[in-house]
Amino acid sequence: MPDKLALVFPGQGSQYVGMGLDLYAQYSEARSVFDEADRTLGFGLSKLCFEGPEDELNDTVNTQAAVLTVSVATLQAMGNLHQAGQVSSVAGHSLGEYTALVAAGRISFADAVRLVRERGRLMKEAGERRPGGMAAVLGLSEEAVAEACQQARDDTGTVIQIANHNSPGQIVISGERSGLDRAVELLREQGARRVVQLAVSIPSHSALMESAAEGLRGVLSRVVFPDADTPVIGNVTGKPLVQRDEIRNELVRQLVSPVQWVSSVRWMIDQGVKTFVEIGPKDTLIKLIKRIDGSVARISVNSVSAVDAWRSRAVHQRPAGENSRQEVMDAGFD
Repeated sequence: MPDKLALVFPGQGSQYVGMGLDLYAQYSEARSVFDEADRTLGFGLSKLCFEGPEDELNDTVNTQAAVLTVSVATLQAMGNLHQAGQVSSVAGHSLGEYTALVAAGRISFADAVRLVRERGRLMKEAGERRPGGMAAVLGLSEEAVAEACQQARDDTGTVIQIANHNSPGQIVISGERSGLDRAVELLREQGARRVVQLAVSIPSHSALMESAAEGLRGVLSRVVFPDADTPVIGNVTGKPLVQRDEIRNELVRQLVSPVQWVSSVRWMIDQGVKTFVEIGPKDTLIKLIKRIDGSVARISVNSVSAVDAWRSRAVHQRPAGENSRQEVMDAGFD
């Protein structure tokens, strides 16, 4: 029985100037993805990925389409996704959920890149209408963080809530600035190991994104979601999305609901996944997965050298088992 794999895809925050350039130069499959993105959007998204400027790449209107495109280009360059076992599920963190839908065949790349471009625009408008921020909290329980958010809401009368359940001991909160500042103060008093306000002005995964969610609902009603067999694990529920309406509702709810990344990863592990393959810029998700369950194998495919290793099957030739999984982790992927 082949080892079960899960493919996972990063979200906003993984971008950097120069991402994908090596893949574009090396693989025709990657070039075709970048070229399609440029044609679909009507401007040089690929040049923005490769050359910047950084401030334009970091504009959420551009960032979301850029990260999706680099991730799908990497995915296409990898070729046979069953080299190391059976792809049993896919998932993505926030924006990465759209890449997961592409990987599973539940949406075309052209539809996805148009959709996330509009998602970014709607989120930017919502953030300008109701500005706020986000902060990462390390070293406190979910209950303690939730209590601090509730106290901050009571004290300030503003929106502040949990936005991401990233890993045990790492939670992100999101909301209006005064509520966020108060929550940060309370969390530090409670003994958080670290509280870091993030360099973002858009309070993602909070009630402040309601207008963006409503705008996205209308756009999604016109998108076709074909049937496919590979399960996509939703951010909101941490469970598989099956029906088309489930996907549409998930993508709308995702904007105003916490990302249940811990639950998503644990569900996949409970279904027998032994290896997680992160596809796209940087390696944020495999680091989170290591904290969730250090026993599973973790591969990051984010460069030509990593794609070459995947394509060559150099570390995937032996039948799956504990020894072969350990080889994957020891081969410089993790």
